[in-house]
Amino acid sequence: MKMFGVEGPRIITDKTMSGKVLMLPPDWLPKKDETEKAWIARIGPKAAVIINARPDLARAVAAQGVQLGGGDLSVPDARRVLGAGWIGRSVHGVAEAHEAIDEGADYLLLGAIFETASHPGQAGLGLDVLAEVAALGTRVIAIGGMTPARATDVREAGAWGVAAIRALWHAADSYAAAMELLTPWSSGT
Repeated sequence: MKMFGVEGPRIITDKTMSGKVLMLPPDWLPKKDETEKAWIARIGPKAAVIINARPDLARAVAAQGVQLGGGDLSVPDARRVLGAGWIGRSVHGVAEAHEAIDEGADYLLLGAIFETASHPGQAGLGLDVLAEVAALGTRVIAIGGMTPARATDVREAGAWGVAAIRALWHAADSYAAAMELLTPWSSGT
């Protein structure tokens, strides 16, 4: 199985990604190229493709879902635009998690779990908050300060998976870094 993934403006090819998720931010290239590049990314992967913030673009390219931030459409509005597919909502605590679940989110992107350079001066939520949100029964993807050394603890706290920015973007081999972060989920430990 081939993966056509996006890493900034570069396309990563020839990676086995069965069962993984590839998230595409719509601002990674000029607006006129979004649909074409999202289709390129959608051609080969056996990974799910999730588009950030744009249910219309996700629907246009037959992506598997959309990831919504706090300033984006509501989950019900996004579902009307997207139709079938996964709808995730970014949340930053237990109260926001409850709101997103009440709106009908299929999964939550919770963070930042640990302190991270992506959000300077912001303390991480910690594993206890992750466990509390995971106990609500909706799938939780943890983000913020993710490292391979923390991944097992994050899984044990109840995360369904992890997302990362710096751990992948700054790695010499982004694919290898992603696989290392996902080891606790793929090994069943």
